[in-house]
Amino acid sequence: MQGTSKDNGGRHPMYRGVRQRRNSDKWVSEIREPRKPNRIWLGTFSTPEMAAIAYDVAALALKGTQAELNFPNSVSSLPVPASMSPGDIQAAAASAAAAFGAARDAIVMANNNSQTSGVAHVNDSYNDSTNMNEFMDDDLVFDMPNVLMNMAEGMLLSPPRPSAFDAAYYDVDGFTGGDDYLWNFP
Repeated sequence: MQGTSKDNGGRHPMYRGVRQRRNSDKWVSEIREPRKPNRIWLGTFSTPEMAAIAYDVAALALKGTQAELNFPNSVSSLPVPASMSPGDIQAAAASAAAAFGAARDAIVMANNNSQTSGVAHVNDSYNDSTNMNEFMDDDLVFDMPNVLMNMAEGMLLSPPRPSAFDAAYYDVDGFTGGDDYLWNFP
């Protein structure tokens, strides 16, 4: 079959930075550092899409917005490495690939469950005892790492200051009139 990964040295015909391991069903990803002969090994993955996501994370970290990506529409959801060190880039790439693999597995599992059980109503699934043992990754569904980071950033913001001193809000002890001004945002 022409155009397969075996014909072109193992490289994937569609994805950049992805090739198939010899005599294996595994896919590997690596990227060359700009203006250097060094390559950063990103890992071995079970699907070419996972390897392509890992490549995208590394390409964004090393080349910035000029990088040619496999999935340009998913830039905002990719993790950013803590630094430009190869170890941090590898960790972020592995994290993105693992998240993609978990999401793919969850979708496959949901599709398999919906095909075997027919059409199910959302409210009925909570009451059905057969669905009680199913696993749903809440962290993946609710994007918990980003939710917690956003909440932490919100705690660092200082509250708005009152525009002028108003004696009506203060009593003799200096206590303000409850949360009145806190909840009156423009």
